Amino acid sequence: MSKKTDKKSDEDKQKIILKKVYKSFGNNHVLNGLDLSVPAGKSLVVIGGSGTGKSVLLKCVLGLLTPDSGSILIDNDESTGVDQKVRTEFMKKFGMLFQGGALFDSLKIWENIAFGLIHGQGMDKKQAKEIAIDKIRAVGLRPEVADLYPAEISGGMQKRVGLARAVASKPEIIFFDEPTTGLDPIMADVINDLIVEQVKGLGATALSITHDMASARKIADYVAMIYEGKIIWKGKVADLDHSGNEYVDQFINGRAYGPITRRVA
Repeated sequence: MSKKTDKKSDEDKQKIILKKVYKSFGNNHVLNGLDLSVPAGKSLVVIGGSGTGKSVLLKCVLGLLTPDSGSILIDNDESTGVDQKVRTEFMKKFGMLFQGGALFDSLKIWENIAFGLIHGQGMDKKQAKEIAIDKIRAVGLRPEVADLYPAEISGGMQKRVGLARAVASKPEIIFFDEPTTGLDPIMADVINDLIVEQVKGLGATALSITHDMASARKIADYVAMIYEGKIIWKGKVADLDHSGNEYVDQFINGRAYGPITRRVA
């Protein structure tokens, strides 16, 4: 078998591939030729400090931002620079758990969960509500929550609702943006367990960004670290503590001194 065929076969196993992705905002060079791949059916967590490019990376894959240059492949199809029709088809593969929950205050819980089913897939409300209630149960909430509004439930419950919405359409790829931010350690662990359960139950590919190492260790099959707009290390989560990378070692152990410096204003 030729090397070219071997390379193609390897790429076929990757659900998401980023090649030489650059993104700047004026003189602020956020992504600097970033390369990253996410294996199909696996969970990859990108770690890194604030301002290292995690959120921009995620938004570029989602299509919320357009890279200045580079390639982002979804199932080996180019997703950058495509027209709206093609972009819509990509979006049908995606589910998303936003950092702040991003629930619609004016909609009931079941309507939030079913939003994509009704407005994205054209599903009738009765069927969509049944699916929403099923997902409410799946994330450990009582069915009665369905008719409440976001303001009537706790932050931890809102995060569960956000997860229910993310998986309601049975997406092929699920994105998690700092999934445990703002939660106490116990609730964070509950959410991590639910993420693992839902992702594995769907057989989905997951791409997450976080600086919460407990979360990363719990939900990841693979971990990649971003620093100064590039991936500086990627490996199995089991290899995290002996990565051999001094930047990774400093970050995961939360040490103030090392190659990563923080300026104090």
